[in-house]
Amino acid sequence: MARLILFNKPYGVLCQFTDEGPAGGGPPRPTLADFIDMPGVYPAGRLDRDSEGLLLLTDDGALQARIANPRFKMRKEYLVQVEGDLGDPALAALRRGVQLKDGPTRPAEAERILAPPPWPRDPPVRYRKTVPDSWLRLTITEGRNRQVRRMTAAVGHPTLRLVRWRIGDWTVEGLAPGEWREVAPAM
Repeated sequence: MARLILFNKPYGVLCQFTDEGPAGGGPPRPTLADFIDMPGVYPAGRLDRDSEGLLLLTDDGALQARIANPRFKMRKEYLVQVEGDLGDPALAALRRGVQLKDGPTRPAEAERILAPPPWPRDPPVRYRKTVPDSWLRLTITEGRNRQVRRMTAAVGHPTLRLVRWRIGDWTVEGLAPGEWREVAPAM
């Protein structure tokens, strides 16, 4: 039977099990091996080092492909803190899909939400007294490189904090940063 791990990836952790250190030298950075001691599981998709939240790991290649491959259009929900006062025109643009350098995005579900900080971040997001920020819930069915960050920047609101909250029916709810649990991989 396939194994499926739900992991709440902390900020600054690489989505791989080894690290040779940053280019140009320096100590190795935190990896999945610092949190998960289960041989044979691999990430189904990725989260950037500066992103947080739900990462799924499995030992089943077919399940990994169904989760990660954009052709399966698995919904991914993010809680996103952006710079500036997010208004209706920006939300409407995200809902229509925005033009990126590698082509237009599919339409997204986008709604402004009250600040939901699910947990404190270390280091905290920079605070600027003269620049407001906003939170939104953004749901996409693609998975391009740094897509959410590029989408919010394209509508004039750079991302300050990015937390993946849900993939399909799986959620990070109830998991503190660095915690994981194994679940049944029913799809």
